[in-house]
Amino acid sequence: MPLLDPTLWQDGPTLTGGTGPVVEPATGRTLATVDLAAPADVAEAALRARAAQRDWERATHLERAAVLRRAGDLFAAHADELREWLVRESGSIPGKADFELHVAAQECYEAAALASRPAGQVLQSEAPRLSFTRRVPAGVVGVIAPFNAPLILSIRSVAPALALGNAVLLKPDRRTAVSGGLALAAVFAEAGLPAGLLHVLPGGADTGAALVADPLVRVISFTGSTTAGRTVGELAGRHLKRAHLELGGNSALVVLADADVGAAVAQASWGSFFHQGQICMTAGRHLVHTSLYDEYVERLAARAEALTVGDPFREPVHLGPLIDRSQLERVHGLVEASVQQGAKLLAGGTHRDLFYRPTVLAGMADDTPAYAEEVFGPVAPVRSFATEEEAAELASAGPYGLSLGIVTADAAHGLELARRIPTGIVHVNDQTVNDEAVAPFGGVGASGTGARFGGEANLDAFTELRWTTARPTPPGHPF
Repeated sequence: MPLLDPTLWQDGPTLTGGTGPVVEPATGRTLATVDLAAPADVAEAALRARAAQRDWERATHLERAAVLRRAGDLFAAHADELREWLVRESGSIPGKADFELHVAAQECYEAAALASRPAGQVLQSEAPRLSFTRRVPAGVVGVIAPFNAPLILSIRSVAPALALGNAVLLKPDRRTAVSGGLALAAVFAEAGLPAGLLHVLPGGADTGAALVADPLVRVISFTGSTTAGRTVGELAGRHLKRAHLELGGNSALVVLADADVGAAVAQASWGSFFHQGQICMTAGRHLVHTSLYDEYVERLAARAEALTVGDPFREPVHLGPLIDRSQLERVHGLVEASVQQGAKLLAGGTHRDLFYRPTVLAGMADDTPAYAEEVFGPVAPVRSFATEEEAAELASAGPYGLSLGIVTADAAHGLELARRIPTGIVHVNDQTVNDEAVAPFGGVGASGTGARFGGEANLDAFTELRWTTARPTPPGHPF
């Protein structure tokens, strides 16, 4: 029996939000039909999750870690089936799908290690008592995940939250409800996770709002656009609960005067065109020293023209389709508006159905739409700078601060330049798109609320720190 047998997709009561198709963007075919969650389903799931979480919290760290390790193994054991879903449902090329499966397994293994981390500290006290802190599970955690890297961006919150003794309500994007949600439920069920601890609730904005507002959900982990993230943060704040927000970006790739142009273009191509540019860390602004600019744009355009675009399930290609028609219209609209404002189109700018050609734009100004906004498509806007002071100023401009790449012959100098640019992530002599389960991940400014995912950051994200004291006998008091 395959892991994703449709008869096993829903654990518990039937969802009441109707059904929705899972569509293959490359062909428009319906791959499956899934149940959708209505707001009322959130409340029911939260009740069941809270009841199950009480026992899970009392399980030993070894018991919780064992489930997480088995889940990590299962991502490898079922790689062929899960890879096909990622390729067909999200438009990933097979290599990108394999990377997601690798990271998913690593997230589970790292989460298993979290379960045995020290639970607190013994504190000094001026009173004759034992004084200590203890990390306790938050309770029920709400996870809202997007379509672009559906497996990674769900598992990186689900795995540590479960390992630390929480239950999880997971709302994947409806467009990737299988690889971003139901696949996780199937893996954890086979790994032996007790029933009721993980609920998958595909749905719309109203379902997401119900998840954020539900009184039994104490922590929200949201990955998505800055616009949606502001709404989630405002609603969470109204209900006095923590919201960890990983939002959009318009990351800069800075190419200094001493850089090797060929090496820089190789970084640039991957950073802008990987997964059709539908990555929050995508290199959205290429800042190139004026002495290298002409050669850089010429070689980047030639590289873009050489890339193949097509159906990643049926042919070997470099880029697959954009996720849907709405995203295609947004990307093409930004490219067209940029050309109308004076940008020079050096490659791409065309599409067939949802397959958008990798695009290179030169001659950017501060207000060029494809340069000033997050495109979320395979578009590389290039701009020159004359001095490093100008490069730092350009890289620091704008509301976002997620990832930064610097290409230079002097890595120490690159690190020094990075200190002057507000960002959550820095890569010297690498492009902007990187992810590891052991590393903290997050941005500043409009890119989110800081490094709330990965490594030890998960301890703060998914537990509460409780102060406790104990005396041998009750003390006396003045009254």
